[in-house]
Amino acid sequence: MAEIEIGMGKSGRRAYGLDDIAIVPSRRTRDPEDVDISWQIDAYEFELPVLGAAMDGVISPRTAVELGNLGGLGVLNLEGLWTRYEDPEALLEEISTLDTAVATARMQEIYKEPVKEELIGRRVTELRESGITAAASLTPQKVERWHGVALEAGLDILVIQGTVVSAEHVSSSGEPLNLKEFIARYDIPVVVGGCASYSTALHLMRTGAAGVLVGVGPGNACTSRGVLGIGVPQATAIADAAGARSRHLEETGRYVHVIADGGMRTGGDIAKAIACGADAVMLGSPLARASEAPGRGYHWGMATFHADLPRGARVSVEQIGSLREILLGPAIENDGTRNLAGALRTSMATTGHATIKEFQRAEVMVAPSLQTEGKFYQQQQGIGMAKR
Repeated sequence: MAEIEIGMGKSGRRAYGLDDIAIVPSRRTRDPEDVDISWQIDAYEFELPVLGAAMDGVISPRTAVELGNLGGLGVLNLEGLWTRYEDPEALLEEISTLDTAVATARMQEIYKEPVKEELIGRRVTELRESGITAAASLTPQKVERWHGVALEAGLDILVIQGTVVSAEHVSSSGEPLNLKEFIARYDIPVVVGGCASYSTALHLMRTGAAGVLVGVGPGNACTSRGVLGIGVPQATAIADAAGARSRHLEETGRYVHVIADGGMRTGGDIAKAIACGADAVMLGSPLARASEAPGRGYHWGMATFHADLPRGARVSVEQIGSLREILLGPAIENDGTRNLAGALRTSMATTGHATIKEFQRAEVMVAPSLQTEGKFYQQQQGIGMAKR
């Protein structure tokens, strides 16, 4: 891919976000009822290619169960409020009422409470006893310390998640996590991320991971791109990871799932992420808008409360309906934020693709005017697509 000269000593590739591209209709169309949007990772099958992000404003034990019953997969943060406090509901209520000027500082205080090992086991047990697939996340720094109690409680899928996760972490202060050795120890699927490049995705796949999370900084609550200056626009990041998946499949015969993590707000965003090569999507802010969401209309990332360098913001997302309505409809708004599964199914049907795997091969094009062409009145009146 051609590089653009930034200056005499530096050049770089042009990268694209989901707003920069469009899915091209094909010569074939289908009935939406004939479209299959299910996906499977290891032995676990899901009706919806949707994971709930491991963020305290999005997934609680209760919403993980609700999402699981609707056909998705909720990922509980095992270093969040639900493993620091017996009952964090009062604190979640307080967070939703904080003045913006003091929100980050107060959240840093709330999250100073240490994680309790017994609560990790209890939360995983709650998920298991509900009958859903139990999935939860730990950071690379803490996974060795706390994964044992989670596995003993019956965890089905482990997510090792940080702002950026690599297969070659270097540290002078201690022995870093060896992902390849760690994953080989256990007979459960491990999902790792985030990553945003071909080479990093390929290295993570070579560790034995069942899936990789793709996305560095695209989330609505994340400020990593501003604080750290790092990131790759999501359409390019997903396509690069999909290329790494093809390379790894050729090398090993083993398929690793690409999960787009962040940067999606509407059904059209989800469709474009899958058309770029994703097998599934991890959603934060769209699910934080559910009436059942623990954030009560607010959403914040896992690094928002970092003690020394916060890299997230508590953002107001406005509750718009139930989790069922957001995922499965019906929609009473025309901006694409409800009935996300229906939008994906219709997008696939309109472009003639019957399965997620087929849709990954859809034609896309760079389309900088996609959001504005012919939308004068919507923009003037602040409705429809102008609500983005």
